[in-house]
Amino acid sequence: MIDLKTFEVWFITGSQNLYGEETLKKVAEHSQEIAKGIDAAANIPVRVVYKPVVKSTEEIYTTLQQANVAENCIGVIAWMHTFSPAKMWIRGLSILKKPMLHLHTQYNRDIPWSSIDMDFMNLNQSAHGDREFGFMVSRMRINRKVVVGHWQDPEALKDIENWTRAAAGWYDWQGAKFVRFGDNMRFVAVTDGDKVEAELKFGFAVNTYGIGDLVAVVDSISDAEVKTLTDEYEATYTMADDLKQGGARYQSVYDAAKIEIGLRKFLQDGGFKGFSDTFEDLHGMIQLPGIASQRLMADGYGFAGEGDWKTAALVRAFKVMGAGLPGGNAFMEDYTYHFDPNNALVLGSHMLEVDSSLANGKASLEVHALGIGGKADPARLVFNVAGGVALNASIVDMGNRFRLIVNEVEAIEPVEDLPNLPVARVLWKPLPDMKTGCAAWIYAGGAHHTAYSQNLSAELINDFADMAGIEFLRIGKDTKLDQFRNEIRWNDAAYKL
Repeated sequence: MIDLKTFEVWFITGSQNLYGEETLKKVAEHSQEIAKGIDAAANIPVRVVYKPVVKSTEEIYTTLQQANVAENCIGVIAWMHTFSPAKMWIRGLSILKKPMLHLHTQYNRDIPWSSIDMDFMNLNQSAHGDREFGFMVSRMRINRKVVVGHWQDPEALKDIENWTRAAAGWYDWQGAKFVRFGDNMRFVAVTDGDKVEAELKFGFAVNTYGIGDLVAVVDSISDAEVKTLTDEYEATYTMADDLKQGGARYQSVYDAAKIEIGLRKFLQDGGFKGFSDTFEDLHGMIQLPGIASQRLMADGYGFAGEGDWKTAALVRAFKVMGAGLPGGNAFMEDYTYHFDPNNALVLGSHMLEVDSSLANGKASLEVHALGIGGKADPARLVFNVAGGVALNASIVDMGNRFRLIVNEVEAIEPVEDLPNLPVARVLWKPLPDMKTGCAAWIYAGGAHHTAYSQNLSAELINDFADMAGIEFLRIGKDTKLDQFRNEIRWNDAAYKL
């Protein structure tokens, strides 16, 4: 269970000693009220913690230095209640390592027309105090999120929520470990990449373990542990009688459960937040982990098939960013197309491993031949995914930079039954339309593997890309292919400078 309330963002207000004790007292009172108000907002998933008003170079430096090392601080919100000369901020901003949101707000929503005087004007100077601060952040080329609006405005609070969720995903990556069982699928380009550069850029480590390391753990699992889990399977999923304990094909379910327990233990003991595997390296495994991967993802682990460590890490980040929201986040693959000119669709699926948190209703536990990998028939959960607003995202290594691509999609309910397709599946329409969406994705170099989300927005993922300092491309309802291709060209030129 991912609990974002264990994280906090610091609310830091800038001012200066010029205004005198009485004004600074009011600044502190107003700042505390705003911080408490944002913290109490129902949609803000993390804690918002007030910090004393900073009024000098030394106070700013000390506060931001403390934010860097505070264990649960995932970012800072900065606001200038009064004018705060920005040269005071240089030292502090130069060492800040946590993401920053610049909240361009003010304590009062409305101008008090009949009573406004110079005392009010001296106290409420956000309109130009934030501009002074904004210049310095821009001058220092620091990525940040700028949110404009009154601090009680639902739209502003939504922007803050998105940023805090992105910050939580970014924080979760720092020091994270992902395990690759075997290498990536042979000769495949897009799932490969520079793991050293990724650790430098993203903060997470990816290391390979032989499949025998996992097999040794799986072999150590007791019959009693397996029986407990298969009892859970029978209570949770729809199952044919011959797959239940005592049934003719129960052994397949037993083997799958043993793999799940062993894999979970391996991840827990190693402190890993996600994993990948490949059907080209299954020595000693009875079957490819199907239901194990599905259920581990549902519990918050990142996963991607065929050694795709970048997508596994992205799925984990999506799990963190979407924690507590309706809907799920999962590993996905564009599998096949429905080119009906009146209803063009993509069928998304994978051989086995689509996250069961996406299931629309009760999933069915089934055992079928896989037709690839040469192993025993694997158990997997079969289900349809609900319609609704969704998106696919992909991180690719472009050689001189990482690129994060998002395609907003409209998922739809299945148009026909799929009685002979024994995998989880979802249908969607790429935005703005099939031809433009697919062409833009291919021009961008997007992978066939993605992180699929039912509850995250492109705006939120853009915030995440900004924190990572990587390129972001969005394909959505307003995308025009010629403009999109120009954006790619401009980005290529910018990254060569």
